[in-house]
Amino acid sequence: MQVTGLTKRFGSVTAVKAATFSVPTPQMVGIIGRSGAGKSTLLRMINHLTPATEGRIVIDGRDVLSLRGRARHDWQRDCAMIFQQFNLVPRLDVLTNVMLGRLNRHGTVRSLLKMFSREDIARALRALERLGIAEQAMQRAEELSGGQQQRVAIARALTQDPRMILADEPIASLDPMSAQIVMSSLREIHERDGLTVICNLHTLDTARTYCDRVIGMRAGEIVFDGPASAVTTDVAREIYGADESFDEGVTSTSLDDVPRAEAEAYLRPVQASA
Repeated sequence: MQVTGLTKRFGSVTAVKAATFSVPTPQMVGIIGRSGAGKSTLLRMINHLTPATEGRIVIDGRDVLSLRGRARHDWQRDCAMIFQQFNLVPRLDVLTNVMLGRLNRHGTVRSLLKMFSREDIARALRALERLGIAEQAMQRAEELSGGQQQRVAIARALTQDPRMILADEPIASLDPMSAQIVMSSLREIHERDGLTVICNLHTLDTARTYCDRVIGMRAGEIVFDGPASAVTTDVAREIYGADESFDEGVTSTSLDDVPRAEAEAYLRPVQASA
């Protein structure tokens, strides 16, 4: 995937400014930055949920931003999205929620009637088993904990047979143990299925633990792009626009194992606003 000059403006506000990066092979990528840095808008443009103002996203020689109609729908199937608030149907059972990931592969009438094949059911059960929640298949989604619901959402994404998974703050509302299970699940999917997984994250230790690469955003711009191991204290201050008082605090991971010069080689200068 090659992203070039990707920009989104909302009136006079530029949410994402000329984002440019490539993912040449399947990677686990973490996007970090303050709230309002443009992380969610970036993912939503990749998924084609939010139209871009400018730029290109080229995959296999095709600019996905130019897709319309069925072709756009197919891309959203191939580029599965996982949200912070799970987006499950609370009163439906877990199995049905997971099978909803197959609807975009069926015709409209069949989708409206929720007619699933035995293959769809078996696929959904395998996904639930893989996520460790097969025993909850017949429970209503609203009866599950937040961590379990997020795993249901991941299972639903898997049933789409995606080429890529985008996760928008997938652990923001979860307790630490549930967050660890969800991130381990996404990492396992990346490694076992060979899929690119791009996650918006708040905590630096999570990005370093589970991601191969970190993209740091500040005020809509990419200001860092490099290996997760290179996110030192000084680099984190640059990404978050923080002063010397910046302290990760809640993490126990050392930030100072990488020489400053090596880490700062991945920083990008912030352009002056027009």
